[in-house]
Amino acid sequence: MPVFKPFRGVRPHPDYIDKFPTHPLDNFTQEEINKKATEDSSYIQMIKPYVCSKSKDVDRNLRKVRSNYEEMLGDNKLLQDSSSYYLYEQILPNKSVFRGLLGLASVEDFWNGKIKKHESTLTYKKEKLAHFLEKVSLQAEPVLLTYQANSKIELLMNHEEKNVPIINHTDETGVRHKVWRIDNRLKLQQFKEVIDQIDSFYVADGHHRIASAALYAQKHKEKNKRHNGNEPYNFVFSFIVSSQSIKINDYNRVVKDLNGNSEEEFLQKLSENFLIHEKGENAYYPSQKFHISMYLGGKFYSLHVKHNLRDLDQGLDNVDHHLLDKYIFKPILGINDYEEEENSKMNFVKGNSNIEGIIKLKEQVDSGDYSVGFGLFPVSFNDITKLANQNLQMPPKCTYIEPKLVTALLMYDMDW
Repeated sequence: MPVFKPFRGVRPHPDYIDKFPTHPLDNFTQEEINKKATEDSSYIQMIKPYVCSKSKDVDRNLRKVRSNYEEMLGDNKLLQDSSSYYLYEQILPNKSVFRGLLGLASVEDFWNGKIKKHESTLTYKKEKLAHFLEKVSLQAEPVLLTYQANSKIELLMNHEEKNVPIINHTDETGVRHKVWRIDNRLKLQQFKEVIDQIDSFYVADGHHRIASAALYAQKHKEKNKRHNGNEPYNFVFSFIVSSQSIKINDYNRVVKDLNGNSEEEFLQKLSENFLIHEKGENAYYPSQKFHISMYLGGKFYSLHVKHNLRDLDQGLDNVDHHLLDKYIFKPILGINDYEEEENSKMNFVKGNSNIEGIIKLKEQVDSGDYSVGFGLFPVSFNDITKLANQNLQMPPKCTYIEPKLVTALLMYDMDW
């Protein structure tokens, strides 16, 4: 059973709940970040030296972030609780509801396989995040972990929701965020007993965050001759949620060029491994697994993976993103290494399980910045768990999973 323990959460004072939290920074352009950094008492203003500074002295910038944080704590703009679990509920404008528990998972469980991953990660991104943790000692964006549905946890959460939340905030996008603090000793024990019955956690979102926390912990572990696994650096801020309460969306790809192929040559090479059906100019969302939507030269195509290439034994050849890599990206488009290719030959386009992500993909190709786009059917939770249980990893950015958590609604300070 993986560890999941309470922690001393840091949260905005009620007077600053409208100002401090933010959506993840990768949702914004640099221009938008610069603008948000001017907003007083906001998280982005707190980390402004890191995200806006022209100074190349990264360590100095990060030390300034830490001092900004400590100043806000000293001014009571931020509050630190006693040790607690937190029940967090997110209500979307369409009335969809996601809920789960905030607490700390152990990187030891990430190393020993009790926390299972399904995507590979980019080294440079892990190292950058680990360096941030090293200098700032603050985790503001939880890793999303999921587990096989457990009715006992749901019952405890139902009971807790009858109390008054400590946070009840609707953000500018119309999403409502509610947080209940669980600090009663008896209640903490009740939650611990049912959580201890969970066999494994699966990383749903935040592979880079948990991998960077593990990298950061490894460095400290090597330096600490008295390491016992209970040190603050050994834990990662996490949100655990039932597998029934997540939604897995498509994560699509756009590619800069055809690697020297004409459109005709490219289609000819694709026909070796795919049955190709022209779909016309209207956006085409793939109807099922093994059907890939492709946008090329102003037209949509359906690429059906040939039956002899499909893996019915639930290995990687059962995942469209892997088949796209194996039969298109590597042999035809010359994209072999995501480390090198990100932001150069290819990019990723988030979807939401309908035509909208495909329309975004089309717009990027029509702009002239990219030559071809690929829309993929969302990976199922069943496929994710089967791969994770076999210790098999898909390429980076194969799943875009909801709920998408806000940053800095609660934080974990590793220095306290």
